[in-house]
Amino acid sequence: MQTIDVMMLDGAALHRSVPPERWCVTRKDLAQFRRLVRSCVAEGSITPTMLDPFDLTDELIGPCVHTVNSQLIQPVTAKAGNVSWALMLHPDGLSCDVFITHCWQEGIYEFIDKVLNSWPHGTRHAYCCMLSNPQNLDIADLIGSPRDSPFAKALLLAPYMLVIPN
Repeated sequence: MQTIDVMMLDGAALHRSVPPERWCVTRKDLAQFRRLVRSCVAEGSITPTMLDPFDLTDELIGPCVHTVNSQLIQPVTAKAGNVSWALMLHPDGLSCDVFITHCWQEGIYEFIDKVLNSWPHGTRHAYCCMLSNPQNLDIADLIGSPRDSPFAKALLLAPYMLVIPN
């Protein structure tokens, strides 16, 4: 896998101290993430599976979010201390302007392209579950009460919501 420099953090402690509505990424982060996934596919560290037989040469749809999560997000964020991708990049968090909802079966390139092309003018930070939630931690406590879940807290504060179809 492409070498990614990460700072070692305490994911559990960080996700307790930074409010969920601040577990956000920037538009630039998403564009960089797309390039990183493409690079990982090209070098063979993200590969097709029985459940996701994506075309290695396709640059429009790409591997599904499940595949990207298991083959990129989880390994990298585990090395960073089990933090989310968003807090790995921005340990103090970023205020939520946009809440993104999507399907994990969709292709990551198509998803990111749709988000970047639909990004509301004047907004800076987005909550996107695959990057915002800590994928290596047991989040059962976080979603035990839907009203108090990270999703609900981010959605409540976000002035914009993007629903990305696949």
